[in-house]
Amino acid sequence: MTEPLTIAPADKAHILAQALPYIRQFHGKTMVIKYGGNAMTEPALQAAFAEDVVLLKLVGINPVVVHGGGPQIESALKRLGKTGQFIQGMRVTDAETMEVVEWVLAGEVQQDIVGLINQAGGKAVGLTGRDGAFIRAQKLKMTDLKDPSILHDIGQVGDILSIDPSVVKALQDDAFIPVISPIGYGDQNESYNINADVVASKLATILRAEKLMLLTNTPGVLDKQGKLLTNLSAREIDTLFEDGTISGGMLPKIAGALDAAKSGVNSVHIVDGRVPHAMLLEILTDTPYGTMIRSH
Repeated sequence: MTEPLTIAPADKAHILAQALPYIRQFHGKTMVIKYGGNAMTEPALQAAFAEDVVLLKLVGINPVVVHGGGPQIESALKRLGKTGQFIQGMRVTDAETMEVVEWVLAGEVQQDIVGLINQAGGKAVGLTGRDGAFIRAQKLKMTDLKDPSILHDIGQVGDILSIDPSVVKALQDDAFIPVISPIGYGDQNESYNINADVVASKLATILRAEKLMLLTNTPGVLDKQGKLLTNLSAREIDTLFEDGTISGGMLPKIAGALDAAKSGVNSVHIVDGRVPHAMLLEILTDTPYGTMIRSH
């Protein structure tokens, strides 16, 4: 269980004083938040996240939440006696698995998040890619890492064709907080499971968001000595890819973040979701609580 931060009264006052110029700077701006990891599974962190989202809305910032749910999907499949199959780290999503994905993401997980935000004083509304013809997708074509001539069939895993943000903008205009499950729809009305980091990155670009926040189970981007890199340009991230500093599970997450930074999102923040209120502290104070990737 994550222990809550203990902040002395004088430090709290200092943090509040720091927040004012940032509130002015970001008033009226959109921030897309990818919500996942421990922040989604520990009750204290869930409550802290909901409070942070509501506070952002109350001070005039427009948060849009995109959530994951891999562990919850895996748990549901196990309860049904279904064993997950993976190819190159991607879940093979047959029709039966897709039903479970929709039930878990658009039902259980999404409604938990909506309920927590509403309980904290916000007005959240859940969406999937079907709502308002929001996210059109097609079957993801996965190339074999060793033999590019081989394409793996991983079922109803989706690649985004287009995003129509009209429904998100309409909700924002009416003071609602959109909570989005990463499910798209195809030309034949079929559903597709899409990587939540990809949805968040593409949506941030389409909405011309001021910031994209990625909550993870790591402190941020680390150098080869394990030291946190708090401020990086898109060009510096390219270099970290090339020299192997960024590898493994961080590759797809950072790749999406880099695309967003290069496509007009002013800054991307990779924040440790295991630290209570880290997202709020990263946005509204001078102290870095993760890695910021600048667009320039």
